[in-house]
Amino acid sequence: MEDTASQEQPDIRTLNRWGRFRRRIGWLTLLALLATAGTGTLLLRYAPLPAGATMQTTKIVDADGQPIASLQGGVNRQIVKLADISPWLVKATLAVEDRRFYEHAGVDWRGMARAAWVDIRHLSKQQGASTLTQQLARNLYLTHERTWTRKLKEAWYAARLEQAYSKDEILELYLNQIYYGHGAYGAEAASKLYFNKPAKELTLSESALLAGIPKGPRYYSPHLHPADSRARQRKVLESMRETGQLTRVQAANAAKGVVAVRPLPEEEERSAPYFADYVKKIAIERLGIDERLMNEGGLTIQTTLDADMQLKAEAAVKKGLKGGNDELQTALIAIDPRNGYIKAMVGGRNYHNNQFNRVFASTRQPGSSFKPIMYASALEQHAVTPVTKFRSEPTMFYFDHDRQIYRPSNYNDHYFNGEIGLRQAIAASDNIYAVNTIMQVGPDAVISMARKLGITSPLKAVPSLALGTFPVSPFEMASAFSVFANEGRKSEPIAITSIRDHDGRVLYENHPSQQQVVSPALSYLTTELMESVFQRGGTGHRVANMLKRPVAGKTGTTDSDAWFVGYTPELTTAVWVGYDRGRAITSSEAHRAAPIFAQFTEAALESSPPRAFAPPEGVVSVYIDPATNLLASPLCPGQPVLETFLSGTEPTEACAPYGSDPLRQRDDGNGNKSIWNKFRRWVGV
Repeated sequence: MEDTASQEQPDIRTLNRWGRFRRRIGWLTLLALLATAGTGTLLLRYAPLPAGATMQTTKIVDADGQPIASLQGGVNRQIVKLADISPWLVKATLAVEDRRFYEHAGVDWRGMARAAWVDIRHLSKQQGASTLTQQLARNLYLTHERTWTRKLKEAWYAARLEQAYSKDEILELYLNQIYYGHGAYGAEAASKLYFNKPAKELTLSESALLAGIPKGPRYYSPHLHPADSRARQRKVLESMRETGQLTRVQAANAAKGVVAVRPLPEEEERSAPYFADYVKKIAIERLGIDERLMNEGGLTIQTTLDADMQLKAEAAVKKGLKGGNDELQTALIAIDPRNGYIKAMVGGRNYHNNQFNRVFASTRQPGSSFKPIMYASALEQHAVTPVTKFRSEPTMFYFDHDRQIYRPSNYNDHYFNGEIGLRQAIAASDNIYAVNTIMQVGPDAVISMARKLGITSPLKAVPSLALGTFPVSPFEMASAFSVFANEGRKSEPIAITSIRDHDGRVLYENHPSQQQVVSPALSYLTTELMESVFQRGGTGHRVANMLKRPVAGKTGTTDSDAWFVGYTPELTTAVWVGYDRGRAITSSEAHRAAPIFAQFTEAALESSPPRAFAPPEGVVSVYIDPATNLLASPLCPGQPVLETFLSGTEPTEACAPYGSDPLRQRDDGNGNKSIWNKFRRWVGV
């Protein structure tokens, strides 16, 4: 017996030790589980959520806030508050997507267990059972692969969302994130796409139809599958009845109700497409806006574009090119000289076929449209005055210390074969007079003037500069002529006035600024001389009858380019016509730019009364005898002409031998007023 007892005792001790070991293991396991649970709870509460990929549509709007372009990055989305979404859509969505949304903590474990049982029975992934929060997590952070790994990640992110946001905030995020088909993300974009109304105005029937789409955006599209869409709508209404949101009668009436679904918009030609591209370009390259933020950040970019002027610019271009070669191109830019605001822009005849914006093409010679810049330089330097005369005839000019010869010619070899003054030279666009002038003032002074006015393209100090032989862009020409229109003040051209983020915060704001670069007197005199272009004998005379207001401008023609650059006190416009590859233009094609300018200018300002260019201080007008360029006198031949000068450059000597005061009255000795009095009555002084 003792042997037996002695043999059993060690077995009991062994069992006791094993029991203590198991209890320790159990406690350690429990502690590990508690630690894991605690760590998980801390992570759920404090671990940062990754940034969600919520893309929004960026809008480019005109000066009145009306949209002219959308930058979507492939996504049409407009974020709104939950309060701005119809309660019917909220109820319908919860009824069909997540009835226990306000009860669970992000994951519906009962639903997941039910779905798992179905999957096990079918040995494949059959049911989703994702809560609304899980769907949001999937759309924000995950792919849409149907695996249990993704399901676990989805549950994790859903729990984190529930920790980070309130239920209403999650619901708001969901309704702004979910896809409703045809490129529309979020309730607001979908409501406008299908019903042409904001989401807060949706009816019960519309809400039920919309809430049914996310389950299969293509299959339940009211455009692609209207019958299936209505069947899905009825199911949503039945779910709302089952959850107590509707009575049976309400559900039945809503199912019978007529829902007017807006037709899908056809592919429309973008409004001001060249301008919209330019706005995007300068926002990214000049203002430093990130490209992804530009395309997906829901920005609102306020621009200077005048939608009415833009339509009239496009109409003028279309009419001006009608009946011509289909390859003939054009560019038009209109600027308000008072503040630099770009009001209209056409970069070509057809954006769909060619997106190149010719407004900024510095590859075209401006021809004679450059001459006013050169003449302004000469007038400023007192190298010429309006009565300075040169002979209009074939002439050789020596330059570079007489080592080089320049032989310019007039258009079609037309010369006056005699002396002409500055006004006539500008009106008729005489090249010989222009080169004589640049030889007087010097090319360097002309380049200096061009730079002050805003010309940035390369220019060379040679005599041919006077004839616009160095390429510039329509943008530069419009900017330069705007200085003349604005009394010598330069306003940098502006396309964007402000950029705001999706919450309305100002990211960028631009205010007009001006700099006096030439005197008001010089601007006025240059303008007054350019008004002669529209008078009889001027190169713009053929369009003078199209204009009902004071306008100054200048034509420009080369072998391959036709220009017209002109302005009123409130609008400067540059028009170019030609071929992209420098192909020669015909005589009729050379005459297309001026009518485009005239039609656009008059149409754009039709609601504005005509405004004259007001003479400032620093100019003086006197009557000149055209034969002698001296002050008019009754004893001088020819009809006196009223001419304008910069103060101090006007003639001071009268052509009459009796003195320098042309307004002096004389008596013929017989008590009769002299011929001078008759002259005074004739000219009205």
